[in-house]
Amino acid sequence: MEGLKALIITHHLWCVWVFLIILSHYSSLGDARVRHYKFDVEYFFKSVDCVDRLVMGINGQFPGPTIRAEVGDTIHVAVTNKLSTEGTAIHWHGVRQYGTPWADGTVYVTQCPINPGETFHYKFKLDKAGTFYYHGHNALQITGGLYGSIIVDLPKGEKEPFEYDDEINLLLSDWWHKSIQEQEVGLTAHIENFRWVWEAQSILINGRGQFGCSLGANFINHTLPVCQFKGDEDCAPYILSVLPNKTYRVRITSATSLLSLNLAISDHKMVVVESDGHYVEPFTVDKIDIYSGESYSVLLTTDQNPNQNYWISVGHRDDNVSTTPALTLLNYNKIPTLDLPSFPPPITPPWFDVEERKIFSRKVLALKGVPQPPKYSHRWINLIGMQDIIDGYLKWSMNGIILELPTTPYLGSMKFNIKNAFDWQDPPENYPEDYDIYNPTTYHNSTVSNMVYKFEMNQVVDVILQNCNSYALNSTGFHPWHLHGHDFWVLAYGDGKFKDGDEKLFNLENPPLKNSVVVFPYSWTAIRFRADNPGVWLFHCHMEPHFHTGMGVVFAEGVQYVNGIPEQALACGLTAEMLMNKGNSQSIIKNI
Repeated sequence: MEGLKALIITHHLWCVWVFLIILSHYSSLGDARVRHYKFDVEYFFKSVDCVDRLVMGINGQFPGPTIRAEVGDTIHVAVTNKLSTEGTAIHWHGVRQYGTPWADGTVYVTQCPINPGETFHYKFKLDKAGTFYYHGHNALQITGGLYGSIIVDLPKGEKEPFEYDDEINLLLSDWWHKSIQEQEVGLTAHIENFRWVWEAQSILINGRGQFGCSLGANFINHTLPVCQFKGDEDCAPYILSVLPNKTYRVRITSATSLLSLNLAISDHKMVVVESDGHYVEPFTVDKIDIYSGESYSVLLTTDQNPNQNYWISVGHRDDNVSTTPALTLLNYNKIPTLDLPSFPPPITPPWFDVEERKIFSRKVLALKGVPQPPKYSHRWINLIGMQDIIDGYLKWSMNGIILELPTTPYLGSMKFNIKNAFDWQDPPENYPEDYDIYNPTTYHNSTVSNMVYKFEMNQVVDVILQNCNSYALNSTGFHPWHLHGHDFWVLAYGDGKFKDGDEKLFNLENPPLKNSVVVFPYSWTAIRFRADNPGVWLFHCHMEPHFHTGMGVVFAEGVQYVNGIPEQALACGLTAEMLMNKGNSQSIIKNI
């Protein structure tokens, strides 16, 4: 009873807080504006890594156009699907979509797919500054190239807690020559015909990479020739041109669909100052680990000899992968941009150096002034990812549930209380106590489902993500998880299996706020978030092949408070039938 009273009081306080935030937000954003974009999603040929193949891009560009705006601005993007045979949707990764859950861009969660020839209008407000990106969220479209950057500046007159002279944006990704259709068929085939995506052919820096040659071939791969460029080729390296004795803010985002990456710059230190749109306590590094879905800002000071170029190396940190590191150059504008350094590029640490990777992640702490987490939670969910062959198909499950999205978007079916649209039962909030995380699972009863974890508005939720052995003996991996519609506090990274008492390890003083976080091999990661955003939200592994085979869950809160859902977002499945049966969809939608 006391807990219920506390929750009610907290809810009232939260409502007052939200009102004050909104009031101050609008009073201080007199210059906020609506920024309009038109995105045509289409295939075209491009030699992004010196091999000509199909790319999924926007307006003939790859990566897609950068969206740049200020806090408080409204973004209006008209997305037209010019693909001939497949639906699409775009997720605005890191944007909370408070008040506009239908604009989150997740097919069959918040909207129907945008069919070929159709246009969908995304309209949402930007509520915080930082480094973000957008990407396709249907099938494996991010793997095919459907992504671009979002940069949100502070309102005019406000200052960052650090100073810099200029900035550079780096969008990192992995690239396959195998089509996304072929990859999808291989992943979803019966085990007799199952085909893993295997390693990416290239790593791209701002959509540019090199396959079949390497700028650093004389040092790191003697079997390849040294790349030769005039500078105007599609796959010519993206050179970072800088001036001496300046400080640059380098925004780094990982749009990979599989690989975890490591970035280093010869003879230069980097100071980490932002992660996933939140300020962090500055710390200095030689190299930075970044997982799919994460973003960072680092400060780079150009204080070295300006009469030579310096390597920028982006290598993968994955097992059983031989993808050549992406290389480009830091050029001080004193010598030709493509003069190669006479020394070797930085060496990417091996994938199995887990401790070094943990050290980096644990250094990411919130800057003073970033909101602290609530001291206590109302709900606790333990999630373990299991890989197994179920009915002849290799699948991932969370607590024994293999996520398969319904054909009616959750947002519409929950808003209208359509009982046969998905499984309304509550999914399991724990896994067997005797589960052995160091061996392949002995629980072979995972089932395909589309259940939803349902939260009370403003509940504080703890989630413990537990990593364990995969299907094969002595195999595991690094799983980056992304939560839609929320930021969360990363309370702790722990070794082994989470047990009673491990909550004493939680950092409640200055944990970082993020939207994406890694779970290390045979380890656990604890997060806390407030369920304060009415809508239905995905929480999933951001490695596309894993999510595509079931590694995700769905959260929902306050759906009854959602209004203004566009008709097109509901124009499929049972919501489409319901609207047609009502006879006057416009009047219904107006009141949703």
